[in-house]
Amino acid sequence: MPTVAGRRSSRAEDPRAEIGIAATPKKGRLRSDNGLTESPMRKSPRFCNQSSPNSPVKVNVEKCVKTLKNFSRSAQEQKLSENLLEKPIWDPRDVEQLRAVKEALHVSTAPTTVVCREDEQNRILDFCKKCTQQEKSGSLYVCGCPGTGKSLSMEKVKEILVNWANEEDIQPPDILTINCTSLTNTTEIFSKILGQSHPQKKPDRSSSSLQVLRNMYSQKHLPGTKMILVIADELDYLITKDRAVLHDLFMLTTMPFSKCILLGIANAIDLADRFIPKLQSLNCKPMVITFRAYSKDQIITILQERLRELPYSVFQPQALELCARRVAAASGDMRKALSVCRSAIEMLEAERRDAISNLSLSLLERIEDQQKPAACGTVKNQLNNMVRIDHVAAALSKTFKSPVVDTIQSLPQHQQIILCSAVKLFRGGKKDTTIGELNKFYVDVCKSTLIPPVGIVELASMCRVLDDQGILKLGQSREEKLKRVALKVDGADIAFALQGIRFFRNCLQ
Repeated sequence: MPTVAGRRSSRAEDPRAEIGIAATPKKGRLRSDNGLTESPMRKSPRFCNQSSPNSPVKVNVEKCVKTLKNFSRSAQEQKLSENLLEKPIWDPRDVEQLRAVKEALHVSTAPTTVVCREDEQNRILDFCKKCTQQEKSGSLYVCGCPGTGKSLSMEKVKEILVNWANEEDIQPPDILTINCTSLTNTTEIFSKILGQSHPQKKPDRSSSSLQVLRNMYSQKHLPGTKMILVIADELDYLITKDRAVLHDLFMLTTMPFSKCILLGIANAIDLADRFIPKLQSLNCKPMVITFRAYSKDQIITILQERLRELPYSVFQPQALELCARRVAAASGDMRKALSVCRSAIEMLEAERRDAISNLSLSLLERIEDQQKPAACGTVKNQLNNMVRIDHVAAALSKTFKSPVVDTIQSLPQHQQIILCSAVKLFRGGKKDTTIGELNKFYVDVCKSTLIPPVGIVELASMCRVLDDQGILKLGQSREEKLKRVALKVDGADIAFALQGIRFFRNCLQ
C-alpha cells in the first residue's frame, strides 16, 4: 500500500536505522534510550590545551590519541603543524639556543632593522641630508617617553647618513654623540663640540669654549671645512635655572657661518613647550619630532622582528600578545616588553629544571612515545618547550608587581582618582605641581564619570595620607593649594595597578 511504502521509506531515511537503533515515537521513548540516542556533552579539543592563562598546561595523551584517530584535526592543530614545518621548536636545554634567544631579546642588542619608527626616522634623515647637502646649519628636537626608540633611531640615522654621503660623493659630517648625563657641568658640552670640530683650537684663560665657537661661526671658513653633527642625548640635563646653556647651544646653529647641525633628544615631551617660545624669539626655533609610546600591535611587531632571525620557534603567539597588551596599557616602553620576555624564558628554564630533578618518566609518557601519532607529539612538544601564556603572566607579575601596586589597589576610590590625575598631569614630563593644579585634573576626571568630587581641603588631606604611605611627596606652604606635589613611585606602577578597572584604563590611555 502507498502508506506502508511511505513509512518504510521514512524509516530507511532515519539516520538511527543505519547504526541499528530502533526508531520509536517520542512519547513512547524509554529513559534508557537516551544513552543510545544522545551522546554526553564533550569539551572541544581546542579548549583542552589550557584552562586559563594562569594555570599550568596539562595534556591528556590518551584523549589526544583517541581524538586524532576518530576525528580530523582542528584548525588550531593544523595551523600549529604548518608553523612547525616552517621552523623547528627550540630546545631550552640547549645552551647555545638559550644564549641566542636571550641575546636577541636583550635591550642592548640593536636589531638589523628599526620597525614601527620608519616615519620618524625618515623625517630625521631627510633633515640631516638637507643640511649636509646644502652645508647649512639647523636644529631638531626629538622627544618621547622612555623606551620608544629615540636613541636606536638615531644610531640608524647616523649609519644611513654616512653611507648616503659616500654614495653621493658628498663630504660626510663629523659626528659627535654626547650623553648629557656624563657631563661634569653643563658648559662642558661646548668644550666637546670644539674639541671634535677644531681640536687644534683651545680657549685661553680670557675666553671660553662657547666664545671660541661663536667667533669661528661668525667668520667664513676655508673651503672643504666639514659640517659637524651634534647628537645631544638626555638634553633635559642641560636645563639650568635661566636655561642659558640650552639657549646658547641652539643659538650656535643660527650664527652666519655656522657648520653645526644639532639634534637634541629628551624624554620630556613638554620641554619644547617650555623653551621653544624663548628660542623662537631668538630666531632659533628647532624642528620638533615626537616619538609616541608603542601600541600593542607595534610591540608585537618588534618582538616578532627580533625573533624572526632565530631558526626556531620560541614563544606561543598568544604569549607575545599578552606581553604586548599589558606593557602597552602600562607604559608602552619597549624595554619593559623585552625584560618581560627574558623573564618568561627564565620561568620556562626553572620549570624544565624542576621537571627533570623531581619527576621521573611515567608509564603514560612511555606509552605516548610508542603509540602517539606525530601530530599529537608535535602539540605536546610545543606546549612543553615553547614559552606559554602562564610563563608570560608570571613574568608580568614579577616585572610590574610590587608592594606599591598592592597598596594602590587597596586605596579608596577618590585616592585612586588622585593618583590617576597625577599620572595624566605628569605624563608630559613635569616633575611636580601644586595641589591647586592637581585639583583641576582631579575634578575633570570626576566629572567625566559623574562622580561627585571632594573639596580642595579634603583633597589636600588625602594627599597627606598618600604622602604618609610613600606614594606622593608633599611640600610645605601656608596655603593648601600652593603646596607642591610630586610622585614618589613610578607612573607605570600606578597604571598597572589600576588597569584592571575599565574607568581608569580608559582614563590613562
